[in-house]
Amino acid sequence: MKSPVQLQHNGREAAGFVESGATLLRFLREVLGDLTPKAGCHQGTCGTCTVLVDGVPRLSCITLAEDCGGSIVETVAGLSRDGTLDPLQQSILDGFAAQCGFCTPGMIMAAKALLREKPQPNRDDIIEALSGNICRCTGYEPIIAAVLAASGRTQTNTAEAG
Repeated sequence: MKSPVQLQHNGREAAGFVESGATLLRFLREVLGDLTPKAGCHQGTCGTCTVLVDGVPRLSCITLAEDCGGSIVETVAGLSRDGTLDPLQQSILDGFAAQCGFCTPGMIMAAKALLREKPQPNRDDIIEALSGNICRCTGYEPIIAAVLAASGRTQTNTAEAG
């Protein structure tokens, strides 16, 4: 049986039907055509499918689409405006913080939630915010540096109170 799901997706109203028990990841990719949340483990352990639901990072591979009705769902696809990358996206690009790129959408969304909550995070804040996201390429240092750069901080001033 299919259920209707209506939500706000990257600033626009969106609606569609999903099989009962379908994940938000499946709804975003298959119904709305947003391929930026990546399908990784499908078990909620890798973080590559992280999106923001009402501003909170959620693993879309284990979040039911039906539970997101009426919510605001943000993905990497909604961050850039008029062809201009979000400062966090630009920082990731400038800092060569994406190698294979598979984890990048989830990392960006987890970092975006952190920066909204705490615009001047320190290194430990970033490590904690990204702890649910696995990257096998970068060793995390370029990603941490990129988030610091996006916040206007650098590796050298992170020892300050954050």
